[in-house]
Amino acid sequence: MHVAPVLSPYVSSLVVYDVDLGGPGIHRGLPGTALTLVLPVGEPLTVGWAGEAGSVTTAWSSVSGLHAAPAEIHHDGVQRGVQLGLTVRGARALLGVPAAAVSGELLTVDDVVPALRDLPERLQSTPLPSAGRVVEAALVAAVARHGEPRLRAEVGRALAGLIRGEAVEEVAAEVGFSRRRLRDLVTAECGLAPKVYQRVARFERSRRWLGRRPLAEVAARCGYADQAHLTREWTSLAGCTPTTWLREEFPFLQDRTEPDEPR
Repeated sequence: MHVAPVLSPYVSSLVVYDVDLGGPGIHRGLPGTALTLVLPVGEPLTVGWAGEAGSVTTAWSSVSGLHAAPAEIHHDGVQRGVQLGLTVRGARALLGVPAAAVSGELLTVDDVVPALRDLPERLQSTPLPSAGRVVEAALVAAVARHGEPRLRAEVGRALAGLIRGEAVEEVAAEVGFSRRRLRDLVTAECGLAPKVYQRVARFERSRRWLGRRPLAEVAARCGYADQAHLTREWTSLAGCTPTTWLREEFPFLQDRTEPDEPR
């Protein structure tokens, strides 16, 4: 859904979801350039980092910072609730902390934004079609509390350049920093070093093309050296190959891609 104009610099997506997955399973939470806020309805959310059994938690909210590894969302076959993507600026405006403060973490609203601790409970008594507007109103109030976020203009320009796929050296020169200074500032703001942030951004771009173009073409469009490079990066960042992810997410989609690895 479209968000109020005051939220547009801070919320990259707001989705009210109600999906029947046909049975219990595990959904992959993939890395991206947005922080993720999930507010489940009906049943609490069980989530953890892939391969880290000790990180699994069950709660009525989940706030995950930027990360370069997949999360695992355990479900009983039905998922309902509201999911938001928050920009790096949005972390300051809506959560009141820099994105780096929650990078690599799986937290709850109570942990990060005590002023919103009643929001998960309010959603349980809200008809699902209205849940998005309830969340939107709460976030507008959060912006009013926290004020305009203090994100350095140079850091904002650097992040935008990295998302576009520009080389770290080019981005540093464009904003007038040494590579070390750029690394320190970007890491302090978002929690990922510039090179890692760039990898995640490229991965995110490739995900938008999967299933729409052959893998070799996706690799070329998104700046990978070749299809094998694309597959290696997916295995590292998503914990699976691109074709495996497509089959998990869209089991009835005719696979128009090529094999994961050249034979």
